[in-house]
Amino acid sequence: MGDISRRGLLGAGLGAAAALGAAGCGAPSRDKGGRTGAKDSGGTEVASKPSPSSTPVRLIGDGSTSDTGKQPGQPPAPVSLEPGQAPPQFVVFSWDGAGEVGNGLFPRFLKVAKDHGAAMTFFLSGIYLLPESKKDLYRPPNNPVGASDIGYLTDGHIKDTLKYVHQAWREGHEIGTHFNGHFCAGSGSVGNWTPADWENEIEQAVGFVTKWRTHSGWTGIDPLPFDYTKELVGARTPCLLGQRKLLPTARKLGWRYDSSSPGGRQEWPGRRQGLWDLPLQSIPFPGRSFETLSMDYNFMVNQSGNSTRGPYAKRPGWKRQARDAYLAGFRRAYESNRAPLFIGNHFEQWNGGIYMDAVEEAVKGMAGRKDVRLVSFRQFCDWLDAQRPRVLGRLRTLGVGQAPPGGWNAFLKTA
Repeated sequence: MGDISRRGLLGAGLGAAAALGAAGCGAPSRDKGGRTGAKDSGGTEVASKPSPSSTPVRLIGDGSTSDTGKQPGQPPAPVSLEPGQAPPQFVVFSWDGAGEVGNGLFPRFLKVAKDHGAAMTFFLSGIYLLPESKKDLYRPPNNPVGASDIGYLTDGHIKDTLKYVHQAWREGHEIGTHFNGHFCAGSGSVGNWTPADWENEIEQAVGFVTKWRTHSGWTGIDPLPFDYTKELVGARTPCLLGQRKLLPTARKLGWRYDSSSPGGRQEWPGRRQGLWDLPLQSIPFPGRSFETLSMDYNFMVNQSGNSTRGPYAKRPGWKRQARDAYLAGFRRAYESNRAPLFIGNHFEQWNGGIYMDAVEEAVKGMAGRKDVRLVSFRQFCDWLDAQRPRVLGRLRTLGVGQAPPGGWNAFLKTA
């Protein structure tokens, strides 16, 4: 990784401890209190509006989850690019943790997605569906029983999270995993976990999602409308740590991708240990001499250090800088190699919620343009899998910001 990318990952003037934080995410705060059917020019089709499934509900296990048939709101099966055809510009907005903690951000972005024809990926933390009164059921690898660096949700917030995860899947979004306790430091850090530790953690995360009814005793809430053992095909690790030893386990479980690599570039992705490697990326940071990782937490660290409450007077400028960074990364790819853009977020009100506003404005600035597709990681993998290896190999020869020599027609005409 070159100097610009490295500084973008670590942030200007940050020490080692801050660097680890900047590569991932912080612990969330606690608040107590349409697409229309049409084929594009890049070999994909935009999904029709989701409709209620007529398939009978089949409860799974204790009734926490259910099989309701094919997920609504999905695009038709993708097809391979034709010779000389330009690829779509894919953008994936993803959310770490994906718990509703009383700040209204989960429903806010479900609405943003619906308003702009976007599908997103929600990396659900398993313990966000485990009542704190039952935290002793969680036995994290190399950490005390019940430990968690992100805490547990209140019962009310668990119920809200169930509601919005249910809605998200029904509206065509992907439900991945952010695992459980979010351990980023010390001997128990996920960066030190073995493949067996990861398998243990994943089994528990899936168990908390598929047995929330048993753990909570709640009977008046609808089951989640999907089989999580089949739905779960990808993840992002806490603080982007531990990918190397996660991958053998992910491959064993039949996962399709991982989004945990600490700092990718805006180039077309390849596979790592059999999985699509879909990392957050270094993108331009307006007004600065370095690039930064495409995640809200990294903007915060570079703007206000580890403080979530930076000076009020600076917040408008910081919001513009974050929004413009996302849009600069988008334009760089859209106008050159069309590499997919991966953006990571948290349902947090850091620095007065400016990063949430920046993300929403970025969605609005990208949606609706020719060939632009706002998709989930799973949908993007579907498209990748439908392409000829030779075409993908040719796309991977394009560097960051490099347009295809001679234009797309010439560049992919014989691929």
